[in-house]
Amino acid sequence: MKTITRYDIAETLYQEVGLSRKVSGEILDMILEEISQELAQGNSVKISSFGTFLVRNKRPRIGRNPKTGVDAEISARRVISFKPSQNMRKSVNK
Repeated sequence: MKTITRYDIAETLYQEVGLSRKVSGEILDMILEEISQELAQGNSVKISSFGTFLVRNKRPRIGRNPKTGVDAEISARRVISFKPSQNMRKSVNK
């Protein structure tokens, strides 16, 4: 199983679209920065035929340290979740 990196995506842009490597990397950085900014503001990001990135608020809860067994409070926080589109699900399950 291979992990796709930022470099791999920029290289694909370079090869498929014909942009320079530098411009491909800059475009990818702009896209990822825009997604990050929207998520940081608490907005969802939907990419058609791919999926939706959602920001969810988690309530504080009591957790347990697995080493010591001592209860500890886990503070409230925001987490990012991803919901794949139907097209993505179908292509993964082929």
